[in-house]
Amino acid sequence: QVSLVESGGGSVQAGGSLRLSCAASGYTYSSTGMGWFRQTIGKEREGVAAFDDGGNTHYAGSVKGRFTISRDNAKNTLYLKMNSLKPEDTAMYYCAARSRPIGWSLLLSPIYYNYWGQGTQVTVSS
Repeated sequence: QVSLVESGGGSVQAGGSLRLSCAASGYTYSSTGMGWFRQTIGKEREGVAAFDDGGNTHYAGSVKGRFTISRDNAKNTLYLKMNSLKPEDTAMYYCAARSRPIGWSLLLSPIYYNYWGQGTQVTVSS
C-alpha cells in the first residue's frame, strides 16, 4: 500500500522560504514518477513541479526560478524548496506519485497521478 505523507507547511511573510517534504512508502514505480501540486478553495488542483522519467525537472511557469523539486532516494523522500514566496502561492500543497510513464507535457496534470498525500497548508501573508 502506497503512503505519501507531506510536512513542512506553515505561515510565512512574502519573500520568505519554506521546504516541504514528502515521505513515501510502499511506492515501487520510480522515484522520478513524483510531483508536487497545489489547490486553493474553489480552484482546480494545479501542477507545481514534477520529475519526468529521465529524472529531469519541470515547473509551472508561475514558480519557475523560485521553487526547486528534489529527492533523496535513500530516504524515499521528495522535497519542494520554495523561495521568494508570494501571497498567491497560498494553497494546500500535495505530493503525488504515478504508476506509469507519461509524456513530459502531461507531467503537471493531476489526472495522471494515482497516489496522493493528505496535503500540507502553505499560507503567505503580504
